[in-house]
Amino acid sequence: MDKTLELLKESNALLEGHFLLSSGKHSDRYIQCAKLIENPAFCEEVAQIIAQNLKEAGIEVDLCVGPAMGGIIIAYEVARALGTHAIFTERVDNEMTLRRGFEIPEGAKVIIVEDVITTGKSSFETVDVVRDHGAEVVALTSIVNRSNQDEINGVPIISATKIDVSTWDADDLPDHLKDTEAIKPGSRKISQ
Repeated sequence: MDKTLELLKESNALLEGHFLLSSGKHSDRYIQCAKLIENPAFCEEVAQIIAQNLKEAGIEVDLCVGPAMGGIIIAYEVARALGTHAIFTERVDNEMTLRRGFEIPEGAKVIIVEDVITTGKSSFETVDVVRDHGAEVVALTSIVNRSNQDEINGVPIISATKIDVSTWDADDLPDHLKDTEAIKPGSRKISQ
């Protein structure tokens, strides 16, 4: 078993049950990376794995940008492992933006750092912010890649681990979920 998966299990970040995801889909597994991140030693170790995977892929990084909330702490730890800086984007009036005096130098090689990449929605909202500042996004990174892809829109995904999580529409639930109430563990509003 890979080390990141071990740490996810040890921190109770890999949950089983019936979950209603932000996408509106249902799943029998949920990854709550906040449970891993709350342990600084685990967070540091996973960040070092991401940094090593970036180095092995030959990706040079000038700046780490984490979308709030899930990307803030892991972006900081990945930046520390790489010896660079970390900043974050956040939503203002439902639009991802750069605030707090943060700057993205024109021409900088930037990675977007997330806890989990599923569809890449918040990652690409942050990609747009980075590109608007004239910088280059060289990779999407995460603790967990559950997108089932190695790249999204031509940007490579470099993660500490990949986990396949099956999802279903409400009207197409498997038998083991039909009689179980779904819980909503995530932080984003459910898509309609």
